[in-house]
Amino acid sequence: MILIKTIKEIDFIRESCKIVAQTLETVKKNAYVGVTTKELDMIAEDFIESKSGKAAFKGYRQRGTPPFPSALCISINEEVVHGIPSSRKLKDGDIVSIDVGVLKEGYYGDAALSFIVGSVKPECERLLQITEESLYKGIEEARCDNRVEDISFAIQDHVEANGYSVVRELTGHGVGRFLHEDPSIPNFGKKGRGSKLRSGMTLAIEPMVNMGKKGVHVKDDGWTIAASDGLPSAHFEHTILVANKEAEILTVT
Repeated sequence: MILIKTIKEIDFIRESCKIVAQTLETVKKNAYVGVTTKELDMIAEDFIESKSGKAAFKGYRQRGTPPFPSALCISINEEVVHGIPSSRKLKDGDIVSIDVGVLKEGYYGDAALSFIVGSVKPECERLLQITEESLYKGIEEARCDNRVEDISFAIQDHVEANGYSVVRELTGHGVGRFLHEDPSIPNFGKKGRGSKLRSGMTLAIEPMVNMGKKGVHVKDDGWTIAASDGLPSAHFEHTILVANKEAEILTVT
């Protein structure tokens, strides 16, 4: 069931989303060569709690997995999503993807970004650029009376036109009253298909893009999803509000 949010609910979601955006900024500022992903996770959780929020991912369960142990998902290089923070230290040239969710006053926000630590490799920089561009092309289609797969098509078209692959096993989703709501938002599809978009829908749109082939596998920790060919991946996400003319991006400061 797709949930249409009231003005009051949107205000609560907007506040959670603001904390999400601030958390991502804080983590990125502290991501340098030699820092551990666990240290970044602690910085994020402390910041979220300082804003009277709760780390939405910590303790999250999905079928067949243990509870997620951390505030952040931190995925590096070939890891697509759901990387678990640990004693691993960031290295020069790493692609780091940070995903965070916040719960405050009963409502959720969710966003992600990818960046390069230290030395920038042009081929990796381009992967991140195209992935982020595809997110905004998808957001442009998130308006009343369009369909879910109008978003999907816009993302896929931009990614594949630039020689990259869209991960197909993972999707965007509704968000707000729950961390994951209907509808699912694939990053591939055909125009004019899927649920009709209506004013008041809040959606997490999140392209996950591989430099090489689209295949992925789950690592032994049961959570981390990585590109099967070992080539780099990137992930960008915003929570947005569907409106009559154009979407409002909520995960901004």
